[in-house]
Amino acid sequence: MADMNELILTIVRPLVSHPEELALVTVDSEEFLEYHLSVHPDDIGRVIGKKGRVAKAIRTVVYSVKVSGPKRVRLTIVDS
Repeated sequence: MADMNELILTIVRPLVSHPEELALVTVDSEEFLEYHLSVHPDDIGRVIGKKGRVAKAIRTVVYSVKVSGPKRVRLTIVDS
């Protein structure tokens, strides 16, 4: 799980202007390991991208990582 946190932060950190305000919270539910990424309001457009293309690319990389157990990974971008 710590490796997934580092993966997400490594992908997102170069995209934002305020990397010190990145926050990643992990929520463990029955079906999913949910990662809630919050960024500075000025950076939300950079992380989502035009028509959601950047967010989709980030999710593609994150979802392709194999996790142990039956749970699936879900990434949610939360605007603060």
